[in-house]
Amino acid sequence: MIFKGLEVSITGMAAQRIRIDVASSNLANVNSTRVDGTGQPYRRKVPVFQAILDKEAEIPIYQVRVARIDPDPSPFKMRYDPEHPDANPDGYVVLPNVDPLREMVDMISAIRTYEANLTAFNTHKDMLLKAIELIKV
Repeated sequence: MIFKGLEVSITGMAAQRIRIDVASSNLANVNSTRVDGTGQPYRRKVPVFQAILDKEAEIPIYQVRVARIDPDPSPFKMRYDPEHPDANPDGYVVLPNVDPLREMVDMISAIRTYEANLTAFNTHKDMLLKAIELIKV
Protein backbone atom coordinates (compact mmCIF):
# COMPACT_ATOMS: atom_id res chain seq x y z
CA MET A 1 0.00 0.00 0.00
CA ILE A 2 2.80 2.42 0.80
CA PHE A 3 4.14 2.25 -2.76
CA LYS A 4 0.80 2.99 -4.49
CA GLY A 5 1.61 6.70 -4.68
CA LEU A 6 4.76 5.85 -6.57
CA GLU A 7 2.80 3.62 -8.95
CA VAL A 8 0.31 6.41 -9.68
CA SER A 9 3.15 8.78 -10.58
CA ILE A 10 4.83 6.13 -12.73
CA THR A 11 1.66 5.50 -14.75
CA GLY A 12 1.26 9.25 -15.22
CA MET A 13 4.82 9.61 -16.46
CA ALA A 14 4.41 6.66 -18.85
CA ALA A 15 1.22 8.16 -20.30
CA GLN A 16 2.88 11.55 -20.81
CA ARG A 17 5.88 9.90 -22.49
CA ILE A 18 3.53 8.33 -25.02
CA ARG A 19 1.82 11.71 -25.49
CA ILE A 20 5.21 13.30 -26.22
CA ASP A 21 6.06 10.49 -28.68
CA VAL A 22 2.77 10.95 -30.53
CA ALA A 23 3.22 14.73 -30.77
CA SER A 24 6.79 14.19 -32.04
CA SER A 25 5.52 11.78 -34.69
CA ASN A 26 2.88 14.28 -35.75
CA LEU A 27 5.49 17.03 -36.07
CA ALA A 28 7.84 14.76 -38.02
CA ASN A 29 5.07 14.08 -40.56
CA VAL A 30 3.77 17.63 -40.97
CA ASN A 31 4.64 17.57 -44.70
CA SER A 32 4.08 13.88 -45.50
CA THR A 33 1.75 13.84 -48.48
CA ARG A 34 1.83 10.07 -49.04
CA VAL A 35 1.89 7.43 -46.32
CA ASP A 36 2.12 3.63 -46.55
CA GLY A 37 1.44 3.50 -50.25
CA THR A 38 -2.19 4.60 -49.75
CA GLY A 39 -1.75 7.84 -51.61
CA GLN A 40 -3.28 9.64 -48.65
CA PRO A 41 -1.40 12.20 -46.53
CA TYR A 42 -0.42 11.51 -42.94
CA ARG A 43 -3.35 11.78 -40.53
CA ARG A 44 -2.65 13.34 -37.14
CA LYS A 45 -2.77 10.89 -34.22
CA VAL A 46 -4.29 11.58 -30.80
CA PRO A 47 -3.71 9.52 -27.63
CA VAL A 48 -6.83 8.55 -25.66
CA PHE A 49 -6.31 8.22 -21.93
CA GLN A 50 -8.16 5.91 -19.56
CA ALA A 51 -8.44 6.02 -15.78
CA ILE A 52 -8.05 2.63 -14.12
CA LEU A 53 -9.38 2.06 -10.62
CA ASP A 54 -7.08 -0.07 -8.47
CA LYS A 55 -9.56 -1.81 -6.18
CA GLU A 56 -6.92 -4.00 -4.53
CA ALA A 57 -5.66 -1.11 -2.43
CA GLU A 58 -7.19 -0.31 0.97
CA ILE A 59 -8.16 3.05 -0.46
CA PRO A 60 -9.18 2.81 -4.12
CA ILE A 61 -6.66 4.67 -6.28
CA TYR A 62 -6.96 5.74 -9.90
CA GLN A 63 -4.09 5.23 -12.29
CA VAL A 64 -3.85 6.37 -15.90
CA ARG A 65 -2.88 4.62 -19.10
CA VAL A 66 -3.13 5.23 -22.83
CA ALA A 67 -6.09 3.15 -23.99
CA ARG A 68 -5.43 3.66 -27.69
CA ILE A 69 -4.12 6.11 -30.26
CA ASP A 70 -6.82 7.34 -32.62
CA PRO A 71 -6.52 9.18 -35.94
CA ASP A 72 -7.76 12.77 -35.86
CA PRO A 73 -10.87 13.00 -38.08
CA SER A 74 -10.39 16.69 -38.89
CA PRO A 75 -10.12 17.51 -42.60
CA PHE A 76 -6.83 17.65 -44.48
CA LYS A 77 -5.33 20.98 -45.50
CA MET A 78 -5.19 22.07 -49.15
CA ARG A 79 -2.36 24.14 -50.63
CA TYR A 80 -2.06 25.44 -54.16
CA ASP A 81 1.24 24.18 -55.56
CA PRO A 82 0.89 22.97 -59.18
CA GLU A 83 4.62 22.06 -59.31
CA HIS A 84 4.33 19.54 -56.47
CA PRO A 85 4.44 15.88 -57.65
CA ASP A 86 1.32 15.07 -55.57
CA ALA A 87 -0.76 17.98 -56.87
CA ASN A 88 -4.22 17.13 -58.18
CA PRO A 89 -5.35 18.25 -61.67
CA ASP A 90 -6.42 21.63 -60.22
CA GLY A 91 -2.93 22.20 -58.79
CA TYR A 92 -3.81 21.60 -55.12
CA VAL A 93 -1.81 19.37 -52.80
CA VAL A 94 -3.56 17.57 -49.96
CA LEU A 95 -1.51 18.06 -46.79
CA PRO A 96 -1.74 16.39 -43.37
CA ASN A 97 -4.15 17.76 -40.77
CA VAL A 98 -1.22 18.53 -38.44
CA ASP A 99 -0.91 22.01 -36.92
CA PRO A 100 2.70 22.48 -35.73
CA LEU A 101 1.68 25.12 -33.18
CA ARG A 102 -0.91 22.81 -31.63
CA GLU A 103 1.63 19.98 -31.48
CA MET A 104 4.25 22.16 -29.78
CA VAL A 105 1.72 23.37 -27.19
CA ASP A 106 0.63 19.77 -26.59
CA MET A 107 4.25 18.68 -26.22
CA ILE A 108 5.04 21.45 -23.72
CA SER A 109 1.92 20.53 -21.74
CA ALA A 110 2.94 16.87 -21.71
CA ILE A 111 6.48 17.74 -20.57
CA ARG A 112 5.15 19.87 -17.72
CA THR A 113 2.71 17.16 -16.68
CA TYR A 114 5.54 14.62 -16.76
CA GLU A 115 7.60 16.93 -14.54
CA ALA A 116 4.68 17.30 -12.10
CA ASN A 117 4.40 13.52 -11.86
CA LEU A 118 8.15 13.26 -11.33
CA THR A 119 7.97 15.84 -8.51
CA ALA A 120 5.14 13.90 -6.87
CA PHE A 121 7.16 10.69 -7.22
CA ASN A 122 10.24 12.24 -5.62
CA THR A 123 8.21 13.80 -2.81
CA HIS A 124 6.60 10.44 -2.02
CA LYS A 125 9.99 8.73 -2.15
CA ASP A 126 11.49 11.33 0.22
CA MET A 127 8.61 10.81 2.67
CA LEU A 128 9.21 7.05 2.61
CA LEU A 129 12.93 7.56 3.27
CA LYS A 130 12.19 9.91 6.19
CA ALA A 131 9.78 7.32 7.63
CA ILE A 132 12.49 4.67 7.42
CA GLU A 133 14.94 6.98 9.18
CA LEU A 134 12.42 7.55 11.99
CA ILE A 135 11.89 3.81 12.40
CA LYS A 136 15.66 3.23 12.69
CA VAL A 137 16.01 5.49 15.73
